[in-house]
Amino acid sequence: MPILKSEVQPVTTENDIVYVRQNVRKWAVEMKFSLVEQTKVVTAASELARNLLIYGGGGEVRLEQLQEGVRTGLRVVFEDRGPGIPDVEQALKDGFTSGKGMGLGLGGAKRLVSDFDIHSVVGEGTRITTTKWR
Repeated sequence: MPILKSEVQPVTTENDIVYVRQNVRKWAVEMKFSLVEQTKVVTAASELARNLLIYGGGGEVRLEQLQEGVRTGLRVVFEDRGPGIPDVEQALKDGFTSGKGMGLGLGGAKRLVSDFDIHSVVGEGTRITTTKWR
């Protein structure tokens, strides 16, 4: 699947989370996503970038514009070298939290995007790939 454009940004501070949110919105607007689609993809990215910083100790976010036939996709990949998630299935359940949050993060983010994939190895880190299609 062709990647039309790509950009990587580090996430090491709270300000970087704001920048991820702004950048994802900018890309979604440029790709002509509806306001509702923009809000969904920005909300998911915000939550996942925050998790990347809080639970993964920071990492990087990669944005990619995809083309598959007539549809266009915005793929956002969140990757850290943190402690990993011991039980991914449990972590995706609403209400589960390993911190002080409400436990809506991973499951909520998954519902906001078209495609969601999570790969985590304890002691090595986590990679979450989301794609929103238009």
